[in-house]
Amino acid sequence: MLFKYKGFDKSGKRVKGTVTASSIEEAGQKLRNQHIYYESLAPTKAFSLETLSKRQMPGELLATFSKELSSYLNSGMTILTAIKLLENQHQGEKRYVSFLNSLKTMIDEGQSLFHALNSQKVYSLPDFYLQSLNVAGQSGKMVEVLTNMATFFSAQHKVRKQVKGAMTYPLIIFTVAIGMTSFLIAFVVPKITEIFEDTGQELPPITQFVLALSDFLTSHYVALIVGAVLSILFFKVAYAKIASFHRLVDAWLLKMPVLGTLIQNHELGRFSYILSLMLSSGVAYAQAVHLSKSTFGNYGLKDLFEKAAVKVQEGNKLSNALQLTKGVRLKRNFMQSLALGEESSEVASILENIASLYAEENEEKLKLLLSLLEPFMMLFIGTVVGVIVSAMLLPIFTMTQGLQ
Repeated sequence: MLFKYKGFDKSGKRVKGTVTASSIEEAGQKLRNQHIYYESLAPTKAFSLETLSKRQMPGELLATFSKELSSYLNSGMTILTAIKLLENQHQGEKRYVSFLNSLKTMIDEGQSLFHALNSQKVYSLPDFYLQSLNVAGQSGKMVEVLTNMATFFSAQHKVRKQVKGAMTYPLIIFTVAIGMTSFLIAFVVPKITEIFEDTGQELPPITQFVLALSDFLTSHYVALIVGAVLSILFFKVAYAKIASFHRLVDAWLLKMPVLGTLIQNHELGRFSYILSLMLSSGVAYAQAVHLSKSTFGNYGLKDLFEKAAVKVQEGNKLSNALQLTKGVRLKRNFMQSLALGEESSEVASILENIASLYAEENEEKLKLLLSLLEPFMMLFIGTVVGVIVSAMLLPIFTMTQGLQ
């Protein structure tokens, strides 16, 4: 496997290139042997039929796999027997069965579960998940680690499901508001416009504005719809493919008053839980930090922890490394808790508590925001409809008073 890196050589000169290795840890060791201190190290995204067919394993499916496998292993089964039983139970899921069949074949040939998961070509799995199982297989904690991983991915899926469910009603209200406004502007306003044109009277400013808006929307609705769709597609493609644009958007999101706090809580909570889990599984601290940083989805936080992880591998504490690294300003309670954990050698337990604290804090804030969103949407609908109705009725009242 080919990895690309950026860093510095022993003379302090900036270097970049590629290195061949079977894992990211082996690649890092090769660079250290060459006296290269890397800032970033990641697999190359080479184009191939394998990369097209291989996709990220869904979190819900990964949770199910971990939970069922840990249950069978806890009952005394061998890994091979457990995989065969899983394959029989999921006959209707072709891709998942292909994944299990690949594992069964390689384990039957004498490979470990870690090597089988790392070598299969069906699903892409997170590095921290693979390395946790690698250490678990060596330390005899396979059941415990699989159970913890199942809990983690189940919790992540539950959060996403709750957010989607909570957003359903506001989205329905918003869709109804757009539909109602479009109907009034496209069908009702033009009919009333004909009456106003026949009278020849001067219309109030609000009525002129609504009529002008109606004419514009009815004349250019195709262009507006196409433009909106293209803008959304451009944003999604640019966010996914252009790193500088992705970083710009992520930095802006972190600076937003409420959303920024929610994002940082979610990202730091997930990192804390994974780092805690890996340390409990027996992974060395520097390696655990290096692997856990891959859980970040926000580029600002990811860049910060990637730079800090390099300093940790050089022997620094993570709390000190984060303070010395320029970038996103992290929450004070996270920094204080991390420093306390490193001083008392209780990093795993303290970070687990931090993860739970952030999850509860985000849940309460999301409930509050969503409870406020419903009346806001109703107010929005009432305001839009009220403006249109007022713009149409005001000239009629004026006409009536003129006839008296």
